[in-house]
Amino acid sequence: MFETVTWADEDVLLDLLNSTPVVDGARQDLLADPAEARAWLRQRGGDGSPQERDAVRQVRDTLQGILHGDRPGSALGPFLDGATYRPAMSEQGVEWSLDAPPGRAMSVRVILTWDALERTRPGRLRPCANSECRLFLLDRSKTNRARWCSMAVCGNRMKARRHYQRTHQPPAG
Repeated sequence: MFETVTWADEDVLLDLLNSTPVVDGARQDLLADPAEARAWLRQRGGDGSPQERDAVRQVRDTLQGILHGDRPGSALGPFLDGATYRPAMSEQGVEWSLDAPPGRAMSVRVILTWDALERTRPGRLRPCANSECRLFLLDRSKTNRARWCSMAVCGNRMKARRHYQRTHQPPAG
C-alpha cells in the first residue's frame, strides 16, 4: 500500500547506525561537525539542514539503544509526530508520498525503514558480535548467521582471539 523500503533506504539506516564508530578506543560521531554532517546528509538524499542533523542524530541514538536492548521501540514515537503519507493518483495508480515536518523527512524515513525490517526480517539488523565494536550489521544472507559488521575486521579479530585462547591455554590436569 505505502512506499516500499529499498536497499538504498536500508543502506542509509545502516550508515546512520554506524556513524558512531570506535576509533583507537574512543567513540567518534561522524555527524558531530556541522559541515561534515551536511555533506553526509546530502550524500544520502537529505537537505543537510541543522534541523535535519539534530533529528537524525536523536533518532540514531534512540535506534542504537533499541538495538542494544536498552530502550523500547516505542521510544521512536515522538519522532513521528506530524508525519503523514499523502496519496495521489498517477497513470500507474495510487502513489504515496511522505510528508514530514521541516528537517525531519530523513529521520522519519529511517524509522519507517527500521520498522519495515523488524516486520519483514526480524533480527536481521543487529549489533556486531564483537563487544569492542559499536557498529551494526544488516544480515542479508539466506542463513541469517552473519555475526560481524565486517568479516575482514571484526570477524578476523574475533577468530584470531579465539585461536590464541585455544592455543595458549595451560594444559588441563
